[in-house]
Amino acid sequence: MATQGKQSAALTSPGYLMPFVTVTALFFIFGFITNLNMALVPHLRSIFDLPYAWAMLAESAFFLAYFVFAPSTAKLIEIIGYKRTMVVSLFIQVVGCLLFVPAAKMVSFPLFLTAVFVVGAGVTALQTSANPYVSILGPEDTSSIRLNLAQAFNSIGGTIAPLIAGAFILKDPDLLASKAAIANTVRGPYILIAAGLLILGIAVAFSHLPPLAETKAFRPGKEGDPILSRSIWSYKHTVLAAVGIFFYVGVEVGLASVAVNYFKTQGMSTAKTASFLVSLYWFGALVGRLLGSWMMTKIKAGKLLTIFGFAAAALITVSMFSSGQVAIGTLVLCGFFNSVMFPNIFTLGIAGLGPMTSKGSGLIMTAVVGGAVVPYLLGALADKVGIQHAFVIPIICYLFIAYYGLWGSKPSRTVTA
Repeated sequence: MATQGKQSAALTSPGYLMPFVTVTALFFIFGFITNLNMALVPHLRSIFDLPYAWAMLAESAFFLAYFVFAPSTAKLIEIIGYKRTMVVSLFIQVVGCLLFVPAAKMVSFPLFLTAVFVVGAGVTALQTSANPYVSILGPEDTSSIRLNLAQAFNSIGGTIAPLIAGAFILKDPDLLASKAAIANTVRGPYILIAAGLLILGIAVAFSHLPPLAETKAFRPGKEGDPILSRSIWSYKHTVLAAVGIFFYVGVEVGLASVAVNYFKTQGMSTAKTASFLVSLYWFGALVGRLLGSWMMTKIKAGKLLTIFGFAAAALITVSMFSSGQVAIGTLVLCGFFNSVMFPNIFTLGIAGLGPMTSKGSGLIMTAVVGGAVVPYLLGALADKVGIQHAFVIPIICYLFIAYYGLWGSKPSRTVTA
């Protein structure tokens, strides 16, 4: 079962350590790109004088790409395989990053959203191919541990992104002469990122990654198997995992997106200082994923998910009813407790699916669209009642995640029942 980590089980299957290392490096990329995109929310508010809800459209455009492209990416993987899909995803991100250049030059909000959407399409393809690929590169018993380690590199990218944004993008508006000057700060960073992604895409194209057929030993099944005709919606633990991912991505992205503005309302003097605190939020996720990989050799994935869900709900409740350093510190600490949520929900959701694993993975990854919906709702509520009172939304999200770990993740049926 994927719900338990065992010290005696190997991390990867024989011969697949280097492919695991290669694909894990890609987790750094979508962690960095995703979180750099989140830094655009306060930036777009400065350029276009937007309310929170409108600025959150930058997040909505990014994560809407998951809803639009995750199903088609699954088909693309069937046609060209995991490796080529990863290469294509990197090149799509190159195109999206380059679109930021005309968006900044024209100071165009629609073009900014278009660039964000295209980058999101590339990240969608990368996530949809990389997550299940890492999960199947070894025994099912260690899939949660493997995905946690890979997600740790996601957190490294997420930790660095706010620092880059604070140093090169989030300039204080009072120091710049015009809105065009504010918009222009994104051009250099995104051109460099596009160049790096292009080089990485070429490198992955020439690397050795084994095809899916060689790494699927613990998910037996053949095309034409009557089990494959079943509806994935009949597996409650998988459907609830999709809901859990919807809430998890939504709350993690939503908190990160409002954090810079929230920290400034709590006494932070500059956007650069607030961005540094956001990097600590993501650094907490990195620490949590590294510790989580060890903790799951001692504690079942569902139980750990429940503990972390209740802890995060408690922290954000304290932040909601406090001020100053306490309000700031408790939100930053949520990053640590976010850490194991994605890999644990994902692996619990595909547990026991056998040859239907790809269907379950596709449904769960489509639910990442929560990153488009929840931040927008959080921003809209913040416009009406203030950021702190809007924290009722993250609390609800965390409580559902705790419920999923405790009860919702228990399969009511498997491929044999």
